[in-house]
Amino acid sequence: MGRVKAIKTIKLLSLIVISAILFALSSYWGSSVIALPPPEDTPEEILRTQIIIEARSPIDGKFLTAAEYIQLQAQLQEAPPPKLDPKIREQIYLLRLRKTLFQFFPFLNF
Repeated sequence: MGRVKAIKTIKLLSLIVISAILFALSSYWGSSVIALPPPEDTPEEILRTQIIIEARSPIDGKFLTAAEYIQLQAQLQEAPPPKLDPKIREQIYLLRLRKTLFQFFPFLNF
C-alpha cells in the first residue's frame, strides 16, 4: 500500500514539474517578440520635438499652410458654418438611437 502511494506521489510531482517547465518556456518564447517596437516606428521623443508647419482643413481635410489655417480659423469664427435643418438633426438622432438599441437588442425587428 505504501509503495503504490509513493508511486502516485512521484507521478504527481513529475507532472507538476513538467507543467511548470512547459509554462515557463512558453511564456519566455513570446516575450522576446513583444519587447521591441517595429524598427520603422518613430520614437515619441522625436515626435514631440517636431514643429508642425502643416495643418488639415476642418471643412474638407485638405492640407493647408500655417497662414492659410489661421485665415480659415478667423473666417470660421466670424461666420460659423450653417446649422443643419432641425428635421435632419432629428432623423440623425433617431438613426443613432436605433443603432444603439440594435446593439443591446439584436432580436428586435423595427
